[in-house]
Amino acid sequence: MASILYLLLPLLILMTISSVSNGQGPPSPGYYPSSRINSIGFDQAFRNLWGPQHQRADQGTLTIWLDSSSGSGFKSLNSYRSGYFGASIKLQPGYTAGVITSLYLSNNQDHPGNHDEVDIEFLGTTPDKPYTLQTNVYIRGSGDGRLIGRELRFHLWFDPTQDFHHYAVLWTPSELIFFVDDVPIRRYPRKSDATFPLRPMYLYGSIWDASSWATEEGRYKADYKYQPFVGQYRNFKIAGCTADGPSGCHPPPASPSGSGVLSQQQVAAMQWVQRNHLVYNYCYDPKRDHTEIPEC
Repeated sequence: MASILYLLLPLLILMTISSVSNGQGPPSPGYYPSSRINSIGFDQAFRNLWGPQHQRADQGTLTIWLDSSSGSGFKSLNSYRSGYFGASIKLQPGYTAGVITSLYLSNNQDHPGNHDEVDIEFLGTTPDKPYTLQTNVYIRGSGDGRLIGRELRFHLWFDPTQDFHHYAVLWTPSELIFFVDDVPIRRYPRKSDATFPLRPMYLYGSIWDASSWATEEGRYKADYKYQPFVGQYRNFKIAGCTADGPSGCHPPPASPSGSGVLSQQQVAAMQWVQRNHLVYNYCYDPKRDHTEIPEC
């Protein structure tokens, strides 16, 4: 018995180290922008956009769901030209392949076929694999299928089905910063007007069937024997400059310095996330036409 334990000891140590490593979160960013912004109720800032029968607001939580008849979406009452936009979201466990749960900025209704969009999307999955968080930026996207995506995808350092976590984007005149629980995970700077969203956008959320591409490039489809597919939202936070607001309006600061520059501590946290949890970066995809993405 002792000899068996002796032989198994290295394996047990390796498993323990792996477990601790996998459960490790990012270093503290040292600054928490969501704590500086008051939460607002759904009815104060949003309205249903589609699928009203698949949407319910109750005790501060908005629930939207997808079944074989419909999904659901919502839209902010105002459009914005900059600001902080976030919500706490809890995802459905189990088989969710083909299903996208999202929070995003867009002006697709104002500029159909030529719109800007900034996405936080959760790509559904099979039970043996983690959700993928996709961040994406479209600039004057065409409606003819030639959308030029700028995707960075992550596997999170926690299970997003177990609890609510806060997801946000800060849009300033000079950059976009994506946050998860106040940890910056992506910075997209304005390198040229041609590669940065400059027109006002609304804040949207939705759950819908994207079976053609969402999970492993469409290999796994939405399976409605697992319906309904549910997304829950709460703790909405908007601190933005409305499209018709005063010219002196400024979005909230990204860092404790009050400037748009992330602190060294925030950069270190972002680098940790990208080093350990980034699973796709469009800039390094050899299949992409890099003449279309000069910012890389």
